[in-house]
Amino acid sequence: MCAKLEKLESHQITYESLLKGNKEWVAETLKEDPKFFEKLSAGQAPPVLWIGCSDSRVPANQITNTMPGDIFVHRNIANVVTHTDMNLLSVLDYSVNVLKVKHIIVCGHYGCGGVNAALGDNQVGLIDNWLRNIKDVIRLHEREMQTIKDPQKKSNRLVELNAIEGAANVMSTSIVQNAWATGQELSVHAWVYSLQTGLITDLQVSASNADDISPVFKMKTGK
Repeated sequence: MCAKLEKLESHQITYESLLKGNKEWVAETLKEDPKFFEKLSAGQAPPVLWIGCSDSRVPANQITNTMPGDIFVHRNIANVVTHTDMNLLSVLDYSVNVLKVKHIIVCGHYGCGGVNAALGDNQVGLIDNWLRNIKDVIRLHEREMQTIKDPQKKSNRLVELNAIEGAANVMSTSIVQNAWATGQELSVHAWVYSLQTGLITDLQVSASNADDISPVFKMKTGK
């Protein structure tokens, strides 16, 4: 279903136009499927948890051609996954233990402002503390990063490494490890999205059981 609505340019969007656009979207949606909202309000059973960047140009549903209700979404600056983020952990716990998602995708995107800021040494503000997590990724892969001289290639590679490390951090949580221990069908993946082409690249970093976790992070689950 794709509502055929007139799209406004960013500079034309106002508070009022957002509300007007909502009504137009509802009307067009009901034309195509009169029971759409009735079915949507009955409950959600998304098969996917998406952990992505807050960047407005990377909307999970649109770039994967899926519908409302298909993807459970968590977004933050530069799609960081850290074990001290209770917001993310709460989303992860609900997704795995209540919604029973089958796939968790950590998706970065080339040209990420947060990643580029982490590559520099300028103070940005409060976000500097958040970007420290990405600087840790640089430190973990310092030898490789030092070999890349081209700034664009260095940024692109860090985007990839940040998504890969984020996926690894998801895998090492007790939430995911306990799910695997009980035989729950669950896979974790790392992707990256290109703003220039609109295409997603699978970074070929996936796991569906604890065998792929570094031994230092493996936990006794008691299962």
